[in-house]
Amino acid sequence: MIVMYIFETYLDLRQLTALKLPTLPKTLVGVISQEKFEKSRAYSLDKSYFHFVHEFVTILMDSAILFFGILPWFWKISGAVLPRLGLDPENEILHTLSFLAGVMTWSQITDLPFSLYSTFVIESRHGFNKQTIWMFIRDMIKGTFLSVILGPPIVAAIIFIVQKGGPYLAIYLWAFMFILSLVMMTIYPVLIAPLFNKFTPLPDGDLREKIEKLASSLKFPLKKLFVVDGSTRSSHSNAYMYGFFKNKRIVLYDTLIQQCKNEDEIVAVIAHELGHWKLNHTTYSFIAVQILAFLQFGGYTLVRNSTDLFRSFGFDTQPVLIGLIIFQHTVIPLQHLVSFGLNLVSRAFEFQADAFAVKLGYAKDLRPALVKLQEENLSAMNTDPLYSAYHYSHPPLVERLRAIDGEDKKTD
Repeated sequence: MIVMYIFETYLDLRQLTALKLPTLPKTLVGVISQEKFEKSRAYSLDKSYFHFVHEFVTILMDSAILFFGILPWFWKISGAVLPRLGLDPENEILHTLSFLAGVMTWSQITDLPFSLYSTFVIESRHGFNKQTIWMFIRDMIKGTFLSVILGPPIVAAIIFIVQKGGPYLAIYLWAFMFILSLVMMTIYPVLIAPLFNKFTPLPDGDLREKIEKLASSLKFPLKKLFVVDGSTRSSHSNAYMYGFFKNKRIVLYDTLIQQCKNEDEIVAVIAHELGHWKLNHTTYSFIAVQILAFLQFGGYTLVRNSTDLFRSFGFDTQPVLIGLIIFQHTVIPLQHLVSFGLNLVSRAFEFQADAFAVKLGYAKDLRPALVKLQEENLSAMNTDPLYSAYHYSHPPLVERLRAIDGEDKKTD
């Protein structure tokens, strides 16, 4: 953990140096105004300084939890509480839920100051935050309520599978998480997302007609086209699609519609998103995640019965949840390596989706749309190549514009 922290701090320092550069990259000179650049620079620097503090506090707390044996101590405390509530302390599911309740409370308390500062100081200072403190608290309560409702049955199912899985444990765990992911992807946009945002059909008009015409030309099974009230919380903008098989939906942030006055620019952004679908990027990513999940569960089955491993973390028993936590700690370097690989693939997909939109004839609209999104979101204009390669799932704007221009020339 500490080695990874040092490495990532080194990358953060490189990025900080890039953010301090007083001039735009050559590619963006004359494209981005100096005023927007100064605002972007100030916003990025504020976030960078905040990130340094947050990561330092996080590594201190995580190291202290491991070094002082907080996990085994808290596991024993959470079990001791159960008899006072008239519950069986030998029941591992109840013991685990008691433990998780304490962990969730601790996480809420320790994360709250950072969330408040990020939202009501940094985001407000730079004109993004639209939340009131009541809306922030209400969202937090809703999130906690969902965790309380959804968490216990999922945790209970995982413990049951591990206890009864036998030699096919990895397959059973993977199958359960696979089904769970499909269920969550189905119910989230229909039942959960509307608890936090309002989704309304995109009104009839030129924009709707253009998007529907584009979807039809690509045989994209568009069933619904929504606008989400993202502006109630933030002025950041985006667009995305979701759904299975013949039931696809596209969602536009109202801030995107407000910022891109030219409807063709919004359609160009949608063409990029549809490129991901047409090129099967979502399918490939889903398959990759499932393979990694299966390998991870396979690795967990190899170490779950290691009494030495549990004892090295201070445990004299081998609870299922604790085994998962310990396993996560032991494969941290591998997780970072996998994340880096996935980012490389994701960046390649973004270039391909841009090229797809260009081939459809949207080069002249996609270019200004990306610039506008960069400006309005005050994204970093100068990026360190090592930092962006390691952290970014999307290529920097300079690289995307260069690739779009190159693809446009090929098309011509």
